[in-house]
Amino acid sequence: MDELSEYLDEDVEPGLRRELEAHMAQCPNCWVMVDTTKKTLNIYKGLEAEPLPDDLKFRLKEAIHAKVGDRP
Repeated sequence: MDELSEYLDEDVEPGLRRELEAHMAQCPNCWVMVDTTKKTLNIYKGLEAEPLPDDLKFRLKEAIHAKVGDRP
């Protein structure tokens, strides 16, 4: 799980990639998770970005600020 993002971005060392692929070949749960994530990313890559409504931007900024506070 820790290397999933790097694996999907094809940004892992070849040895680690082989280990992850060997694991997924034996673990149906991990294989389904990776396969589903790949498919989801491919769908979203093909979409045009939509602007966020102003009220949603405001609520999102407020939620982020509440979560992280005044950290720089």
